Amino acid sequence: MGVVAIPEKAFWDLTLYRYWMWQGLEQGHWPVLSGEWVYPAGAIVPMLAAAVGGTGTGSGYMVAWSLMITLLDAVAVLVLLHAPVLARSAPPQTGDDEPGADVPIGPRLGAWCWIAFLLLLGPVAMGRLDAVVAPLVVVGLVLALRSPRTSAALLAFGTWVKVSPGPLLLPQVLAVRRPWRDVVLPAAVVSALVSGVVVLGGGGQHLLSFLGEQDGRGLQIEAVGGTPWLIAALWSTSVRREWNEALVTVELHGVGAQGMADVLGALFVLAVVACAALLWWVRRRTGPVFWEDEDARLAFVMRGAMLVSTALIVFNKVGSPQYVGWLAAPVVVALSLGLPRWRTTAVLVLGIAAATQVVFPWSYDLILSGVPGATLVLVGRNVALVVLLVHTARELWTEAVRRTSATTHRPRGVSAEL
Repeated sequence: MGVVAIPEKAFWDLTLYRYWMWQGLEQGHWPVLSGEWVYPAGAIVPMLAAAVGGTGTGSGYMVAWSLMITLLDAVAVLVLLHAPVLARSAPPQTGDDEPGADVPIGPRLGAWCWIAFLLLLGPVAMGRLDAVVAPLVVVGLVLALRSPRTSAALLAFGTWVKVSPGPLLLPQVLAVRRPWRDVVLPAAVVSALVSGVVVLGGGGQHLLSFLGEQDGRGLQIEAVGGTPWLIAALWSTSVRREWNEALVTVELHGVGAQGMADVLGALFVLAVVACAALLWWVRRRTGPVFWEDEDARLAFVMRGAMLVSTALIVFNKVGSPQYVGWLAAPVVVALSLGLPRWRTTAVLVLGIAAATQVVFPWSYDLILSGVPGATLVLVGRNVALVVLLVHTARELWTEAVRRTSATTHRPRGVSAEL
């Protein structure tokens, strides 16, 4: 296999997208409308948009898709450059990341971090459906407090393209004074519109078919939960790497592997509940200062989004490389807004993106062949994801304690310096 062919692995999903659109345009057989589908109904929108490049043989569809993603990423850069104005009602603040740090935090840093993340993640950041969602989440998080209705609508639409943005509404619901009006209602309206279109198109019975997507899956080789079996496979023939043709993925099989996949299926839901509980506790512990300080609420939303996004990866029996794209938005928005104490998170996220590109597409065949060096890169990436999750939860917890302590010991009539 030549060097040119290796990155094409990151774009092989586009062939499937093109085929689905060809079926719809040429044969009238549309995903969701004509049968069950692995994606939410809104995923048809970007797939159909790229069909302007053609759905036949050739590179037209891929070129159109790449141009669309480039445009969306450019919009995200522009939004990041204007993030303080779009997100705050007061002039933007700048400062140091952590005590003693001399790295300036601001819109340019956030925009450059976004570009760096895309480059480090590599072709997967362009050639998968998640590439559509990532810039939408950037815009949604920037607008989370200044325009929560628009933010909720964007995240809701993103959820109907790829499910991952949905749980990000959790921190936003807790960070606005009128959550039902400003978050729940806009998201419900978008969901009703998408559902209505599907029902009118005759696909009502298949509307939620994507929710059963993972039921038949085993433990994917890249999944964080599969790390022990991945290591064991280096010397034990009892652990096998097997190609699942129906799901187009490689799974780990061995003693306890399917049990771990089943456990992760339950933990995935429990992890989201645990994140919601921690976020509720943080807001409650912070007290009245949460509503008095806009930066406190912005930090809460970004940390909450990072917590949920990382948990969705760590407790997922599917570890597809494009999932790492979920981590970019919270950190780049936080940097653009000048929020403190994000240096460690940014370094971890960029490192995880770089390691993921090494894993896929460049070293994927080596991992499937059991080459130790390439396998250990994947192991290190998985460990870093767990570290990121723990670090984010700790930052949320300690920030709540710190703000509570500052408020408790503040002399009456003196504002806290936050």
